[in-house]
Amino acid sequence: MDYTLQTRFSDPGVHAALFDALPDDIPAIAAVVRNLLIHYRGGGIEFTGERLAEIDNRYVTAILDTDQKRNGTALAVPREPVDHVVGCCRDYTLLFVSILRHKGIPARSRVGFGNYFAEGFDHDHVVAEYWNGDRWVMIDAELDPADPQRTFDVADMPAGPFRSAAEVWLGYRSGELDADKFGADPNPDAPLRLHGGWFVRNYVCYQLAHLNGDELLLWDNWGAMSDKLDGDLDLIDRIAELMVASDNGDETATKEVNDLYRTDERLTFAGRSFVTSPAGGPFAWLDV
Repeated sequence: MDYTLQTRFSDPGVHAALFDALPDDIPAIAAVVRNLLIHYRGGGIEFTGERLAEIDNRYVTAILDTDQKRNGTALAVPREPVDHVVGCCRDYTLLFVSILRHKGIPARSRVGFGNYFAEGFDHDHVVAEYWNGDRWVMIDAELDPADPQRTFDVADMPAGPFRSAAEVWLGYRSGELDADKFGADPNPDAPLRLHGGWFVRNYVCYQLAHLNGDELLLWDNWGAMSDKLDGDLDLIDRIAELMVASDNGDETATKEVNDLYRTDERLTFAGRSFVTSPAGGPFAWLDV
């Protein structure tokens, strides 16, 4: 895949001209992204109703529509936190990737788990990678590099703080990792336990979709995904192995896993999703 090209999710559409005025350096672009978005759980403001529903903005065009209707100014002009568009890690990454692609820089989203939000639990997370001419650089555009709480460079992340869903899945399947330590919520008494093997399996599917330009919401569900650890787990093993091999430079693995995404209906996102949004129900199938 050519990661300089916009996808239907990352394309800014009628708002493309807003990107022309943005700086070219990576940290400044990430700062603009943080100026536009606020995390629905981690931003320090409780959002409800229509504001909370902004987390379902599926496309960059929708994010920018919301911002421009509310603020109507250039993207780098400071906004009050309450006026930011409500989103999550996926949205920070998607907007960041969109800006870089607009500037001709190859960029993509990576789906997995970060160990830097809570002690003893790795939260589901989406970060970005961009090609600097020599290598893929991983960056968490949601986080301020000046935050003293971080013990690593969030603008050039080392191996360790973030692990791809494929890596976690293979670690779980080998017995090296406890899948109950990975998810969106460690609470074992919640109505739906948002952690465990089924959760990691679904995120392997998200990782594959994002790498193939379907940068879906983290509550879109299709194909092999479910809230139970069921289905063909050997298939998940295979795509996880291929994605890890691809990350290590195996071009044959890259081609094979991308071909599987396009040809296996259990993996391919065909435009129809069962949406389980944190903004609330009713949960339903949608054509997107």
